[in-house]
Amino acid sequence: MSKRVVITGIGVISPIGITKELFWDNLCTGTIGTKEDIKAFNTDKFDTHIGGEVKDFDPSPYFEYLNPNDYGRTTQLAVAATKMAIKDAQIDTTVLSEETSVCIGTTMGNNSVIENYHDLNNANQMVKPEFISHYPANHIAAAISEELGSMGTTMVIPTACAAGNYAIGFASDLIKDGKATIAIAGGADAMSRVIYTTFHRLGALSDDASKPFDKNRNGINVSEGAGILILEDYEYAINRGARIYAELKGYGLACDAHHPTAPHPEGEGAIQAALEALKESGLSKEDISYINAHGTGTRANDHTESIAIKYLFGERADTIPVSSIKSMLGHTMGAASAIEAACCSLAIYHSVIPPTMNHEVEDPECVKNVVPNKSLATKVNYALSNSFAFGGNVASIILGRYTHA
Repeated sequence: MSKRVVITGIGVISPIGITKELFWDNLCTGTIGTKEDIKAFNTDKFDTHIGGEVKDFDPSPYFEYLNPNDYGRTTQLAVAATKMAIKDAQIDTTVLSEETSVCIGTTMGNNSVIENYHDLNNANQMVKPEFISHYPANHIAAAISEELGSMGTTMVIPTACAAGNYAIGFASDLIKDGKATIAIAGGADAMSRVIYTTFHRLGALSDDASKPFDKNRNGINVSEGAGILILEDYEYAINRGARIYAELKGYGLACDAHHPTAPHPEGEGAIQAALEALKESGLSKEDISYINAHGTGTRANDHTESIAIKYLFGERADTIPVSSIKSMLGHTMGAASAIEAACCSLAIYHSVIPPTMNHEVEDPECVKNVVPNKSLATKVNYALSNSFAFGGNVASIILGRYTHA
């Protein structure tokens, strides 16, 4: 019998809240975290100036053994969210061992290191060698393992905007294969001038708050954050008396390789990943009671994601609740699907579906039940969470309400 994997701890750092509690409260009340006051870099040369930054974030309290000033902002966010998740799961860090794994997804890694070096170099200021040495993406997960003293598999998966779900899926495999009893899984990305420029050049940045699935949507808001889940072997969690938010039922991966930046026009990869997730979970399409959409607010993504949902769910496509929390957070890149997995876990645990904010005009080409502008109190038994990335990389996970065996 396959091992069960459960979620026992959640750590979130986002533009609408630092801590799981503040994040969830603001999510359910529709708080918009994207604003025209980006501090990470000067946006004067761009046509748009809106983004989602984590304000008043101090990494120092979360670093007990390492020096946070030696690490880039993405690593700082990841370590801090991990510490929050470990505390939330009530795990004694002295028990962490070779059976504790760390799997983190990212898009840009610690690109802020290079950007800061560029700025300092132009100002003829010196940069510490230690800071530059921690630029490689693998240092995100390595710093978590070092800080906690864990000695299991330590992995960074850089599959762009689907990376969080990739990391969660890989971590669940480690538990099912008996290579870990506890896995720290999720994603992190700091605000990056490079990724902001990339989306600007693609014409994909919105000049106001993102409007997923709205007929007048015009793009994304680049953002930052971190989401970390504590995954545990079910028996291990039960034996230690852990609180369980949800159970990870299955995941599916696909790569349609249609285009470097554009989604497949018929949602081919999205359909395949969701089908794989359903197959692994042993569930039917009728079991899904909530879809947490990738929902970026671009013309192409929301249309093709709607095509995939309609193909998969048929007549239910316009009745099953589908919401995009990017309408509040912006697009946190590699952290996005990890934060959305946290959202799904909390939606299941609290029986509340967060809304799609900024929704004004229904698009007849998109799904209709987008939980517009107000959260929905309803029981969520199984949630499907989609994530899409450049190059056609797609990862979907299914989380379910925990039931005692």
